[in-house]
Amino acid sequence: MEQRSQWGTRVGFLLAAMGSAIGLGNIWRFPATAYESGGGAFFLPYLFALLTAGIPLLVMEYTIGHKYRSSSPRSFAKISKGMEWIGWWQVLISFVISTYYPIIISWAIMYAYFSIGTKWGDDSVAFFTGDYLNLADPGNFGSMVPSVFIPLLLVWMVAFIFLGRGIKRGIELANRIFIPTLMIVFIIIVIRALTLPGALEGLNAFFQPDWSQVFKGEVWVAAYGQIFFSLSIAFAIMITYSSYLPKKSDITNNAFITGFANSSFELLAGIGVFATIGFMASQTGQAVSEAYSGGGVALAFMVFPDIISQMPAAGFFGFLFFAALVLAGLSSMISISETYISALQEKFSISRKTAVLVGGGLAFIVSLFYANQGGLNLLDTVDHFINNYGVALAGLFEVVAIAWFARLLKDLQGHANSVSDIKLAWWWRACLGFLTPIVLGYMMLDNLRTELKEAYEGYPIDYLFYFGWVVAISVIFIGALITIKKWPKKNNEA
Repeated sequence: MEQRSQWGTRVGFLLAAMGSAIGLGNIWRFPATAYESGGGAFFLPYLFALLTAGIPLLVMEYTIGHKYRSSSPRSFAKISKGMEWIGWWQVLISFVISTYYPIIISWAIMYAYFSIGTKWGDDSVAFFTGDYLNLADPGNFGSMVPSVFIPLLLVWMVAFIFLGRGIKRGIELANRIFIPTLMIVFIIIVIRALTLPGALEGLNAFFQPDWSQVFKGEVWVAAYGQIFFSLSIAFAIMITYSSYLPKKSDITNNAFITGFANSSFELLAGIGVFATIGFMASQTGQAVSEAYSGGGVALAFMVFPDIISQMPAAGFFGFLFFAALVLAGLSSMISISETYISALQEKFSISRKTAVLVGGGLAFIVSLFYANQGGLNLLDTVDHFINNYGVALAGLFEVVAIAWFARLLKDLQGHANSVSDIKLAWWWRACLGFLTPIVLGYMMLDNLRTELKEAYEGYPIDYLFYFGWVVAISVIFIGALITIKKWPKKNNEA
């Protein structure tokens, strides 16, 4: 067997792990979740979730990757032949995400251009859904949108270049460029936002604690959900990345650094977003609660352009904001794609370049289905189902398989402690063996209850079935089918 690729430095690994964790959701999901879940009071359940689920899960995945030195499917197969399908399930979830993630980056590239002269005009909502995307009704895909297709080609070109160059000369180099640049750009954005009229009112609305929310179960579920999704857990990413660590790497220290770096960026994003919303409220004579209209794609591409238009030096501020989205998106997209590239290399004993061409090429072809007039509806549906019934459910199966069936927590604890300064104890096993499965199980039941009560976003039932449920269920079956092929005796990891 050829020697497995390794990160050039510890900083290179940490930047890559942070690049995976720090993505688009940090910028538009966390601020909305925190504001809607008690403001400053939300940070109590959020910190508790980070320490009892986020970091323990990171430690577990880092340890699995470091101990078995393989992709996610191969690592699970080494634990137990019957668990390999969980690894492929996670890899295929990442594959699905990698087909629509570059679409959002493509939008951000175009909006960085649109910022020059604020080309979205007076009605940013009509511009995004009409002038730019020419959005079709759900189920009607229409024709290709050139201003989405062209930047999409650019995004994939960048991804192919860095992925093709390998771990040290490709992914590590990319994150050494993207993450420091992202931090500099975003700090400039936040400083600028804090100097705007009304910024303090926005921050007051964001941090004002509503302690009554702390006693609501859904707020705690929201905290765990935010931590779970934002740290890239159960995507097969962290297992894959940690498999490239040198044998003497400090596992628990790396997990704590990654977890707190991700949370710090989320807090920074919340400050920047709500300082800006406070400015909008002051300009329109509204309360911050009236100016606020939720998170997600709408916040980035419909609300923020409207706010940016009212700012001094609007073009410059807008360019910086959307450039930050591009950088955050690219670092996460590269990490997501690496999961199936690594797995293909090992399962089919092929070179890295072949794996990039096959895996990345297939993902590129599928991504074209989102570059048409119905792409926004398709993206919204697939993202909802693959996250709620893919990532969350795969995470539940992963924890239960490792803690309850393989009974591997003590063994993993011993491995992590042998190379780490921060020693794991009974609390780590308790979190993963009891608390995390209960919370994830409750999250799944709550998601299903909501789903069965009403159709997601009012989309037609048949549309949700074919592009939501079928996609989420298919990745499980396809993952199980791939396990039929036996692993080669020698894995090519060139």
